[in-house]
Amino acid sequence: MGNAFRCISPADENQSSKKASPSSRSYPPPSPLTLPSTSFSTSFFNGRSSLLSSFSSKKKNKRESSGSLDELDDHESSIIQEQAIAAALLFRHHQANGSLPFIRSTSVVHPSSGSKKQGGFPRSSSTRQRSLSDPMIKPQQLVNSQQVVKMDGVETNHFVLVHGGGFGAWCWYKTMTLLEESGFKVDAVDLIGSGVSSFDTNSITSLAQYVKPLTDIFDKLEDGKKVILVGHDFGGACISSVMELYPSKIAKAVFIAAAMLTSGQTALDMFSQQMDSNDLMRQAQIFLYANGNNSPPTAVDLDKILLRDLFFNQSSAKDVALASVSMRPIPFAPVLEKLSLSDMNYGSIRRFYIKTQEDCAITIPLQEAMIKSNPPEQVFQLKGSDHAPFFSRPQGLHKILTEIAQIPPNQACSSTPS
Repeated sequence: MGNAFRCISPADENQSSKKASPSSRSYPPPSPLTLPSTSFSTSFFNGRSSLLSSFSSKKKNKRESSGSLDELDDHESSIIQEQAIAAALLFRHHQANGSLPFIRSTSVVHPSSGSKKQGGFPRSSSTRQRSLSDPMIKPQQLVNSQQVVKMDGVETNHFVLVHGGGFGAWCWYKTMTLLEESGFKVDAVDLIGSGVSSFDTNSITSLAQYVKPLTDIFDKLEDGKKVILVGHDFGGACISSVMELYPSKIAKAVFIAAAMLTSGQTALDMFSQQMDSNDLMRQAQIFLYANGNNSPPTAVDLDKILLRDLFFNQSSAKDVALASVSMRPIPFAPVLEKLSLSDMNYGSIRRFYIKTQEDCAITIPLQEAMIKSNPPEQVFQLKGSDHAPFFSRPQGLHKILTEIAQIPPNQACSSTPS
């Protein structure tokens, strides 16, 4: 395509005008015009009329300013016009087939559906040039790499996301965007005293009170409708209590580096298993005593300085900053509450566990201990993920969640790494 524009360079025109006058120059027959092997409609040619008009106008102005307008005869004008058409068609052909050169980035940005900018490419801080070994892909695939998932045979397309202790619905912003772009319906809930909830965390006295916004969703769910219930961290204990209450409304339950407890166990029991060996967790905890130092703690806060090392050792600085200003204390009473889970209700729901391989908060040995004592149907692994895979591995997490959603009812599965 570069050769097509070379012959109309102003420098070349000036140089050729010095060599011969228009009357003495002889022109070789025009070379055959090679067009892309694709059909174009009449409307396409009509649509290019303004482009050619503008092109000719600019060309004319340039030649008038250089004093060489008289040197342009009909033959040369014809050649230039043919080449301009060829260039326009070639550009359109590359554009239609996604073969335009495009700088790839290691980061993929997925704008939310509410973004004001439509159709543009997001800016990236990465400047890595495309390697010759990289496959040429369509630029739009970098922006919307998540294709709509086929919903044929899917038991439900509705996800309900439950955050962990100290987090809020805000932590799922990447996962929500990816799932919605893939055609799923998504609800992310703020539990009492979390996220935008105005309730004082220190005043929460039970697990039932803490998960009230979650049970409200199920109370309002239409008869016959089911959801895929997802819990992270302490959210695992929260979804377990709801699984016991609404077994007919939950198609699958997914535990992401979460407290997957057995009946009669508390979340504190689970965390205590690693407390002696996890100095970082012990150092980060700050107990709050709203009822006085002689009473039990009412909440547990986390040292913001240690957040990155404990939760976000693989996450970006922007996500760490978001968490540091958004996280709130964890209510202590729900952590102390024993779960009562039955095989008839809780046990009737298909469970899946996602292990986070670089997790410093709920370490791999603890995750594996919970899996061993309360085996789920299938275990997935997220390599390179810290305790917050929705930050550090959003694409990998999305892939697993959509895979779980597409597992047909009662299909036997085996463990799968990701």
